[in-house]
Amino acid sequence: MKYLLRICMALLMLGLVTACDPDDSEVTFLPSADEYNADFVLEWMDLSLKLTKETAGFTPPVSARMFGYVGLALYESVRPGIPNALSMAGQVVGLEASVLPEIDPNLDYHWLLVANAAMGHIVKACYAPASEINRFAVSSLEQKYEEQYRTKVSAAIHKRSVDYGRAVAAAIANYANSDGQEFCYQTNFPASFVVPTGVGYWVPTPPAFQKIPLQPLWGKVRTFYPNNADVSKVPMPPTFSTDKTSPFYQQALEVFATVNNLNAEQRTIAEYWSDDPGKTFTPPGHSISITRQVLAAEEAKLDKAAEAFARVGMGVHDAFVACWNAKFTHNLLRPVSYINQHMDPNWKTLLTTPPFPEYTSGHSTQSGATAQILSDLFGYNYAFTDRAHKDRTDIDGSPRKFNTFFEFANEAAISRLYGGIHYRAGNEQGILQGIQVGKNISLLKFRDK
Repeated sequence: MKYLLRICMALLMLGLVTACDPDDSEVTFLPSADEYNADFVLEWMDLSLKLTKETAGFTPPVSARMFGYVGLALYESVRPGIPNALSMAGQVVGLEASVLPEIDPNLDYHWLLVANAAMGHIVKACYAPASEINRFAVSSLEQKYEEQYRTKVSAAIHKRSVDYGRAVAAAIANYANSDGQEFCYQTNFPASFVVPTGVGYWVPTPPAFQKIPLQPLWGKVRTFYPNNADVSKVPMPPTFSTDKTSPFYQQALEVFATVNNLNAEQRTIAEYWSDDPGKTFTPPGHSISITRQVLAAEEAKLDKAAEAFARVGMGVHDAFVACWNAKFTHNLLRPVSYINQHMDPNWKTLLTTPPFPEYTSGHSTQSGATAQILSDLFGYNYAFTDRAHKDRTDIDGSPRKFNTFFEFANEAAISRLYGGIHYRAGNEQGILQGIQVGKNISLLKFRDK
């Protein structure tokens, strides 16, 4: 109805006014961003997930950061075309309105061209170390949609839209680099880091016994929501003890017994949610995949997709910062280390223990944040089917059905217990930590309602 009304207005004005742009041959009233479908954005996110899997150094924290800036660039590029939309400038940490380009309100923009140009620029920037063939894939996808939409508008509108999209993405790329992590994919294991030592502290784990933990300073990286790591702190973990009656021993015993008696469904769950970097699009990529699937099922418009990817992207980034803050505050040893020392020296986990402290669980934290954000966007009783791993043959990647987003988050969390790499407290507190992170992200105002 809104689109038809605008067409009628254009027809009435033909013969009364001339086009505002001297290069345009007719009056043009293009749809606002909320009137376009988001199919092409979903294709861009599919490519981003592929690049996350195939680009060296894209560990979970690094990947989460990239998703945050990609989503933010997408949203800010189309924001002027969304009725009543508000900028994240002045809301997220360190982003000032003065660095973002502005549209000319008297001229038309084709918002699909704008978003496509923005995605092409920001994906190239965020995945700078991608292989030559993958960088070519980025350029090809951008060119595909630029050519497809070129015939829809005049040359002037086409150029204006592409230039604006690239300018917004360039501004967001510069903003991203200002957090000091431009080359974080090269510094996953900083040799200069001195590993803390003490009773119950993290020690390198089998089989690789990686001496330097992954991104040990990540807990200090800039968040999007102000102080999101600090305001999402978790309580102390159970006190370390070797006393067989202590809560700490009992939680380790639970891991030991669970792994030793896994049933088929528990094994499937552990492997399904493992999301190992290099083999998959990582845990934050799984959250982006779920978001993409929901948007596809909803046949979402461009405005909804841009907001969803921005919220979830910023949410998983903040979740990893908050989680890593906890990990390197408490420096808790992993179940395999405790069990090998105090229960069974030959015991092995189902999944490979990642090289960093236990408390809290990164899977749990980022899943809790995603569940909170998606529930706020789509509802607290939203049922969906996750098909993220339907094409995998190395595990049972059969689609999994959930009645709510929190069901998926809880399953992702418990999978780490089944895999033998987290205690229950790390999972449960991780979920709660992520929920708080997600609630904070949901406080960001995207619309002036």
